[in-house]
Amino acid sequence: MADDDDMGGLDDAGGDSAPAKKGGGMGGALPGLLKWVAIGLGAIILIVTVVIITMKVAGGNTSAQAVVPVAEEYTTHRELLDWYNSLGSIRTRTNEANPATVIVEVVLGYKKEDKATSTEITQRTIELKDFLRRYFTQKTADELRPQNEENLKIEIRNAINDSILSSSKIKDVRFMQLDVQR
Repeated sequence: MADDDDMGGLDDAGGDSAPAKKGGGMGGALPGLLKWVAIGLGAIILIVTVVIITMKVAGGNTSAQAVVPVAEEYTTHRELLDWYNSLGSIRTRTNEANPATVIVEVVLGYKKEDKATSTEITQRTIELKDFLRRYFTQKTADELRPQNEENLKIEIRNAINDSILSSSKIKDVRFMQLDVQR
């Protein structure tokens, strides 16, 4: 009978043991949502902290980046130039017993936005064309081979800077066309 007394309280419909109702609707969902957002943010912060500490410990005394040797030609930054390309084509003959015809179009590079150099080159266009014609007339076809182009460019740049231009300097010389025809 003692067992019956314990179970008897379950069938009681009227009593003070009825659970109290929670506030329904959005009032109960908002705190629950905020709780899960806070748990998520805490988990992310914990994971990031653990990863950073692990990387520092695992890295030890080594640097974070590996040092890769780079050739010097890739590390130097060439400056940007403006180009004077209004000299046009120059046609002449080489200095040989059986001369070859040379057709060359030269452009001159100067410091970016250097108006003084641009103006001086424009004012000395006739002198520049005459110099280039004489320069290529003094060369042989063998001296005008493609493997000699860098030397030709340097010679032309230095000669123009030394003997033609007075208040400014060009930085580079390029050939848009350099044809030697026999």
